[in-house]
Amino acid sequence: MSVPTIGQLEREISNRIRSLYNVELGLRPSKINCHFFHGELAITLENAVSKIEQVLIKCGSDILAEQVRIDINRIIIPQIQDLIEEVIGKPVLDLITHTNLTTGRTGMIVFIEHLPEVRNPQAIPKAHKKKVAGSNSNAF
Repeated sequence: MSVPTIGQLEREISNRIRSLYNVELGLRPSKINCHFFHGELAITLENAVSKIEQVLIKCGSDILAEQVRIDINRIIIPQIQDLIEEVIGKPVLDLITHTNLTTGRTGMIVFIEHLPEVRNPQAIPKAHKKKVAGSNSNAF
């Protein structure tokens, strides 16, 4: 198998998260963004809140809606971590997530020790520091 580009990995992770949300939660996030940075992977999802959470928020049962989200995360986060590890072939050190139940947006920061091998590592922001001519400091 050939070495993928960073964009191919980002698309693969996005597609697999979309499928996971559909299969496990019956949700179809309208937009998923996935971008590698040096040591991190940032993922955002639009419309990632279930109907039951939406109903609970609308009825003023915010605490119950938050508990439902905690339970959803307990199920879905380990699966997201596993799929990311499978796609990039590297362990995930930590995964932090938050969902705004009012806006329906979810954000995730995934910490990885080493970037995956890709054909175009220069396309990863901050993956390679460049030496500034005539300076002892590194520019990002």
